[in-house]
Amino acid sequence: VQLQASGGGLVQAGGSLRLSCAASGRISRGNAVGWFCRAPGKERQFVAAIRGDSGQKYYADAVKGRFTISRDNAENTLYLQMNSLKPEDAAVYYCAARTRWHVNYYYDYNWDSWGQGTQVTVSS
Repeated sequence: VQLQASGGGLVQAGGSLRLSCAASGRISRGNAVGWFCRAPGKERQFVAAIRGDSGQKYYADAVKGRFTISRDNAENTLYLQMNSLKPEDAAVYYCAARTRWHVNYYYDYNWDSWGQGTQVTVSS
């Protein structure tokens, strides 16, 4: 599966963005999908994920209540709705997929496929 992330940009603090991730191959309903981000000088960090077998969603504490992950299986697209953005949310955001859910989903090395990243900049 090849992933293509888009939707990043410059937004003021408190604003919203919606990131999209289109898959070139078919992402089956059972595949796990997720988003990670990398801020300058930091390692790539977990943001949100959807468990394929149950549809359960997981979020990093820092984004709970502000970000919403969703998927459109018919369109082979993953989304990340980002509301109430803060300057500390600024980073390159990557979408990811793996065949089956992994208990340690928050580690990026447990994901198989990656998009190229899309830059999110939040001005204060």
